[in-house]
Amino acid sequence: MKNNAKSLFTDTEIETGFSILKLINTSTETQSFTKEVNNNYIQLFLCTKGAGKLVYNNGAYKIDITANNSLILYNPMQNLPVHVEIEKQSKILIALITIKKFHSFFSEFATYITFLDDENKNKKYYSGKPLSPREQVVLNEIFDNNMHHSLEKLYSKGKIYELLSLYFNISEDTDTEKCPFLNDEKNVQKIKQAKELIIQRMAEPPTLTELAKEIGLSLSKLKDGFKQIYGDTVFNFLFDYKMDYARKMLASKEYNVSEVSELVGYSTSSHFIAAFKKKFGTTPKKYLGKI
Repeated sequence: MKNNAKSLFTDTEIETGFSILKLINTSTETQSFTKEVNNNYIQLFLCTKGAGKLVYNNGAYKIDITANNSLILYNPMQNLPVHVEIEKQSKILIALITIKKFHSFFSEFATYITFLDDENKNKKYYSGKPLSPREQVVLNEIFDNNMHHSLEKLYSKGKIYELLSLYFNISEDTDTEKCPFLNDEKNVQKIKQAKELIIQRMAEPPTLTELAKEIGLSLSKLKDGFKQIYGDTVFNFLFDYKMDYARKMLASKEYNVSEVSELVGYSTSSHFIAAFKKKFGTTPKKYLGKI
């Protein structure tokens, strides 16, 4: 493995045949990262901030990866070295998993994961998709954890398994082919509008009834549609978003606990502190002491 900004890039072996690479470019220039990887590995790229390019054949071919999107690459016919040009102020996570290890995770569900079925398991595979809000939250937690170094690997292991579970989850509840509601693009746009509205007004969010009326859907369709698209209830999504936003505001050190509490809509600091501890397992004050 080599890079031209070593302090920004970390390589953690979760277990044999499974490792994660965290690429963080805080500089003002594009940085380069390379790692030799053989053809036994599935490569999963997840970008939580900024953008980057995957470079092949000495720059003759490049694949873009952008914020809140992902790519899976697998080519059993030849080695596929990792070469990433990561743009300034960007964060990309790479999971490298041997096909044998991957099979051990998902063998019972191979028919649902295209490149694991009998027809495709020996063929090259390429796919990309946007990250769901829940996946984005877990991805940010992997990057921004402040665990003691002795526990960081254990924490990362738990979070990367959570992320893979979300990423490859196949549920009839979220199968758009079986859901006529989500086949209507207007309904999908209304649910996305609902998400933007609660984010914009997170300090004083509307009730579900008010939100449903504003976007022009019934309450039941709002609840069901939101769960189908974002994998969580409106309340849980907003809670995760508010806590992640609060953590970032605290990390900036431009706001104190009381100010952040007000920003995310808590009437008292004590309620905010309890919520923060529920989410991150530590108080805002202790969190600030670690950064």
